[in-house]
Amino acid sequence: MAFERATPPRPFDVTAVFPELAPLARAAIRLHPRAGMPSVRDSSVGGPLLWPAEESWPHCESAQHQDTGFREYPAAVRLERRRLARLRRDPGGPAYTPEESAINERNDAALEERLHADPPPAECPVPMLPVAQLFVRDVPLLRPPGQADVLQVLWCPYDHEPDAKPSTALFWRCEAEVGDVLAVPPQPYEADWGGCYVPEPCLLAPEQITEYPNSLDLSAELRQLVGDWSRWQATEVGVDGLCADYPQEFYDSALADAPGWKVGGWPPWGRTDPIPRFCAICDARMVPLLTIASFEWDGGSGSWIPYEDQATASAGRGAGQSPTQPTAVQVGSTDNMQLYVCPASPEHPHTDLIQ
Repeated sequence: MAFERATPPRPFDVTAVFPELAPLARAAIRLHPRAGMPSVRDSSVGGPLLWPAEESWPHCESAQHQDTGFREYPAAVRLERRRLARLRRDPGGPAYTPEESAINERNDAALEERLHADPPPAECPVPMLPVAQLFVRDVPLLRPPGQADVLQVLWCPYDHEPDAKPSTALFWRCEAEVGDVLAVPPQPYEADWGGCYVPEPCLLAPEQITEYPNSLDLSAELRQLVGDWSRWQATEVGVDGLCADYPQEFYDSALADAPGWKVGGWPPWGRTDPIPRFCAICDARMVPLLTIASFEWDGGSGSWIPYEDQATASAGRGAGQSPTQPTAVQVGSTDNMQLYVCPASPEHPHTDLIQ
């Protein structure tokens, strides 16, 4: 990868306080997406896919594609983000540069043509948008079927009922078997929620870490232990007394599962209690594959900020995309979308959940 990110060590080894947690440790890979210009041969978020030219591009066939009133091409969404970033860097600059105005005119003309098409766009299958492309060489926790070594994730940029989330599609493929690459994938004519489902192109800096379950995933006995401040005090790890009133919350925010985009590990909970997911084919309990996060960290998870981002995080948003939201993706109410796969066969249908 072109850059690195390193997560600071946890405040202390949680298994020194709770050795009962040691068997529950799981490996996870934080993806650390950051704005960049990925190629089809890179692991990325929102980047171009290594998609065979002879293979049909996936479309969403749902009948739920309603007119949202936003009417923005994904390319127009990204152009507006770049324009606003330019104005933050140079508040005295023109509202639109000649190049930006020309691109907007072309987008408007294309949109007008699409809106008067027969049938109208809302009644047509919607081309899906690339969300992530992960190569096993970069993310070795992936367990692809057969000889596959690339995972590609796409979604429809519209909310779908009953759960108000975009529908997702997973594809596994072998890099060596891809010949000519599709040069210009089709684009949806608009994206829902003002572009929240249009990822900014990001390169990745995968980093393997160790995670422990969110307290909601613990047994009732372990959850009670984690919430017992006297148990924390009985150790020699130097626990800060500030967490005495909320030891369970401290465990969840600083010692359990990492925030942000990641592969594997333990799922983040909070919107609901844990919801087991079972394979529709073989009934195996499904495991976390990918967490698509609205934010890389928040006010309660600042200890997870990589060393390389701490200065930028302290300075705030600055002139570019928010350091906490490099992908510009926002799912649910600033939540996470979790993708799950069958551990017996990753080719079985996946499932997803907003948390």
